[in-house]
Amino acid sequence: MNIAEIGVNLAAWIRDYVYALRRQAAGVVHRYDPQVYRRSWTERPAVVLIPGIYESWTFMLPVADALRENGYDVHAVTDLRYNGGTIEEMAELVDRYLRRERVGRCVLVAHSKGGLIGKLLLAHHNEGGAIRGLVAVNTPFTGSPLARLLPLPALRVFLPNSPELADLSASSHVDRDIVSIYGRFDPHIPGGSHLDGADNVQLGTRGHFLPLGDRRVHAAVLDGIRRLAGTGLGVGPEAEEGHRER
Repeated sequence: MNIAEIGVNLAAWIRDYVYALRRQAAGVVHRYDPQVYRRSWTERPAVVLIPGIYESWTFMLPVADALRENGYDVHAVTDLRYNGGTIEEMAELVDRYLRRERVGRCVLVAHSKGGLIGKLLLAHHNEGGAIRGLVAVNTPFTGSPLARLLPLPALRVFLPNSPELADLSASSHVDRDIVSIYGRFDPHIPGGSHLDGADNVQLGTRGHFLPLGDRRVHAAVLDGIRRLAGTGLGVGPEAEEGHRER
């Protein structure tokens, strides 16, 4: 990595945290109504949002806006609050929500830790096959060595050798139903978000939080939903700079 690349990454890191702080503040100051993103009828599958750790559903508002504009019935699982529980606890909350709201055919769209929750739902809470798949943005499927720097119980799951990640890795049969989207630089996941067996989509984005507001990510998310729902796949113009690998 040359000096210019390091400078670009540092600038992206700063913008990343500015974005995260603004999102957190907006979620506290403004009372966003998740019902605004619901559609009473659509032929498309429902989309269920799962945010990352310490994030409310409002962190994913730019993604929710793009989904609504494209005609999807978008569900925000407010029961997750700030997503500080274990992966299993949070997966059970999502599962209860799906049953309570009688959500049928759906695709999960998640950020960071939300992708781990989504994979657990696919592996252990999808007996009827209603969940067609998972589109994950910047998810540490193989962990992050940076989790060692903050000895918080909620972050232990991100350790590369954690029991939770080992169990998820053993559930590789669901990886074919996952689209993993990530960028060129993620300060929280140095090793990237590539998942063997999944549909891996790398874009030119930088940051961990900032890409949630990027149109290229929105286009890749929409493409991923279409592929998982069996309604065709075509990379949108905003996502063309990325590449796919299995």
